[in-house]
Amino acid sequence: MTYSNRWADFPDYIIAITKEIWEDRGIATLDAYYSEDIPVRSPGSLVVGNDPVKAATMATLAEFPDRTLFGEDVIWCEGSNGGHLSSHRIVTTATHSGDGMYGKATGRKLKYRIIADCHANGQTINDEWLIRDQGAVVRQMGWDPKDFAADLILREGGPEACVKPFTPAIDRPGPYTGTGNDNEWGAKYADILTRIMNTDFAVISQEYDRAVHLEYPGGVTGHSHIDADRFWMGLRASFPTATFKIEHQIGREDPMMPPRAALRWSLHGTHSGWGAFGTPTGAEVYIMGACHAEFGPWGLRREYALFDETAIWKQILLADA
Repeated sequence: MTYSNRWADFPDYIIAITKEIWEDRGIATLDAYYSEDIPVRSPGSLVVGNDPVKAATMATLAEFPDRTLFGEDVIWCEGSNGGHLSSHRIVTTATHSGDGMYGKATGRKLKYRIIADCHANGQTINDEWLIRDQGAVVRQMGWDPKDFAADLILREGGPEACVKPFTPAIDRPGPYTGTGNDNEWGAKYADILTRIMNTDFAVISQEYDRAVHLEYPGGVTGHSHIDADRFWMGLRASFPTATFKIEHQIGREDPMMPPRAALRWSLHGTHSGWGAFGTPTGAEVYIMGACHAEFGPWGLRREYALFDETAIWKQILLADA
């Protein structure tokens, strides 16, 4: 796969076109950069086709006209059938200055993270998985994620008519069929998360740097083993019998960068335990998650984990409707 001399390499392409589309208002360039029938999966929905992507982009910019997207990292690998798969971690800032999906304009200033996994072939993106920290977004607007999900269900027409969160049952397979690469750092991080999800929480003190820096859903920043344990325990305790699966795994070593890993994963099962999602309801829930990790001489030194709390609450509330 080759790139125009406009871009230095694949990560530069991913970061540059993101800015061009959003900040430079190059929405029309999506006709070139995105395939006509691209499936875009996010925890809150499945969208198929470039036209809906353009419509969603315009709706977001109408609500957040000063939105910026800063590419923190692109962790990537060779793709199946040619091309590349990127896992792009973004910090975005915005002011809620227009009415839209999040309700009447509040004027609140926001900062939150996104991880987008994209498959690109021939300078065209044709498959995407997108996770936005909706918990951080709504909290900065004064909402509790559960209350926001309940309000969104009503605004979308009620339990029968509302947009349904993503589950494998509604997936539309795209052209990318790979599962990543076999680099040792991706394998190491996959083993750590698998052990955590198999209730071996002792792995945190064994494999995480004692001074680890942590960025978690809801815009939560933490440090050290106790904060990592609190986050992962709270998630697993809410869904103790759910099936954990590594959906995609990348490890990389690049000049001037620490060894890194990017994982996309799922947790699918019932809300049957007391944890971060309150009173057990028995609701069937599918969680699409993504993580980036950086390693250093004393273990895992930075961890970024994302899932959409509002999509989880929406599934819980719809099951009880």
